[in-house]
Amino acid sequence: MLRIMLFLLSCFAAVACSRTPEEQRIRDSIGEMQAAMQEKLPRDFMHHVGSDFTGADGSVDREALHNLLRAQVLGNSSIGVTLGPLQIDVQDQRATVRVTATFTGGNGRWIPERGAVYAITSGWRKDGDDWVCVNAQWQHTL
Repeated sequence: MLRIMLFLLSCFAAVACSRTPEEQRIRDSIGEMQAAMQEKLPRDFMHHVGSDFTGADGSVDREALHNLLRAQVLGNSSIGVTLGPLQIDVQDQRATVRVTATFTGGNGRWIPERGAVYAITSGWRKDGDDWVCVNAQWQHTL
């Protein structure tokens, strides 16, 4: 009985001390970004964007992205974000994420007035224990 108890305690200790795999940390960050937009909190979204962010072939920096998100929040009383499966490739302190995202917006009624589908490829960098998005390319697909 003592051996079983020691075994169970060691299993619980191993689980408690294990770190979240890097891919899951990135998934969690993207989930928080998705929730931030749906809750109309662009500042919370930006917590996951690096200070050196560039997007759209260099035409969008971090501040421009923040302004774009603010404009969407002001222009839509409701925002929907639906993500397809995330394809994540982690290489040491860097990662690439590919996803298809559907964005909807409107006046908050039952059916959204606007919608668009984008193919997004983003680059991520590990910053301490966190992952931040440092670049992104998006292409309107529908």
